[in-house]
Amino acid sequence: MASDRGYLDFILEQLSDLDGVTWRSMMGEFILYFSGKIIGGIYDDRFLVKKTASSEKMMPDAEVEIPYDGAKEMLLVGAVDDRAFLKELVEAMYEELPAPKRRK
Repeated sequence: MASDRGYLDFILEQLSDLDGVTWRSMMGEFILYFSGKIIGGIYDDRFLVKKTASSEKMMPDAEVEIPYDGAKEMLLVGAVDDRAFLKELVEAMYEELPAPKRRK
């Protein structure tokens, strides 16, 4: 099932306090970036973020989800209405995320 563009727009609005949030469409889903690093995405109208020490610490009871077959586990963000929490979460995760791979 593809994600709805309206849900993406909602999440982007919730993240609008952060400078540098971008997105890319991929096979009906949306990959989210912060300052060039992948933070997670919208999969089946669920906001999932990468598992990092910070994301696990800030969301200890988060459901672990698989965005698509063969993907790594991600954490379901339940507090999508809390803009301050989302800003803090993304900023805390940033340093733990891998640098983008260079294309050849």
